[in-house]
Amino acid sequence: MKIIDAHLHFSNIQSFKDTATELADISYNTEGLLQEYKDANVVLGIGMGVEETVVGEFPDRGAGALMGLDLETRPKQIMCCIGINPFLFTEQSLVKLEEELQKDWVVGIKIYLGYYPYYAYDEVYQPIYRLAKEYSVPVVYHTGDTYSEKGLLKYSHPLTIDEVAVEHRDVQFMMAHFGDPWCLTAAEVIYKNRNVFADLSGLIVGTEERVGRHFDRDNRYFDHLRQALVYCDSYDRLLFGTDWPLVQVKPYMEWLADMIPESFHEDFFYNTATRVFPKVQKFL
Repeated sequence: MKIIDAHLHFSNIQSFKDTATELADISYNTEGLLQEYKDANVVLGIGMGVEETVVGEFPDRGAGALMGLDLETRPKQIMCCIGINPFLFTEQSLVKLEEELQKDWVVGIKIYLGYYPYYAYDEVYQPIYRLAKEYSVPVVYHTGDTYSEKGLLKYSHPLTIDEVAVEHRDVQFMMAHFGDPWCLTAAEVIYKNRNVFADLSGLIVGTEERVGRHFDRDNRYFDHLRQALVYCDSYDRLLFGTDWPLVQVKPYMEWLADMIPESFHEDFFYNTATRVFPKVQKFL
């Protein structure tokens, strides 16, 4: 079975480098990524654009209004969702974003709820939604817990996306991390809104040896996730993602395969990503 990784990182972020080395036992570079993809039969990945100008401030206010993938030269198998810094986003930024969306490998837009103190429905993002509709690209939100303790959780709660989904029915939205730990709320937002999807990336950080209790199928740590998946009953609107380099690709893929009914594996691991990110189809 071919697989699409709908959520990875390929940016020069110090905390990613530290996690890759100290917890995930990952070679955070092109060679390391492509080897993991080869081992897991991942044919394409979608990188979330983010940049850091001050170490430890990921993503920081001084980063560019539009953020890309700046770790190394982008491998051809890796697409990009352009990240948005709302503090610096202007009319000129909107013009530049439209230019970026005309590139084949730019397949979506990433908004970092919780890291920046703006709600999904705030006015600063409204022109971006109109552009997403025009170019038929999805908007991906960070939802749930923030990797940085400087984040503000009220902005990343998945319920705030309901209002946007209702107002912009012709735009597809993807909640990264399924709103964890508010997975049941995220499930309701998906169940109610046909234009909302979620990836299951970033639920585990580190290797099985270092955080084995999370990989343990009998551990009750993820009971809230299992309940939400059953309640949502919309497996065709869930996508596989890793949040690489926070976890190794193949073990994480195998762990999630137990969460998703086998009859939906092809949708979860491949087909749904081609619907949410239609521009990737020419690269497959």
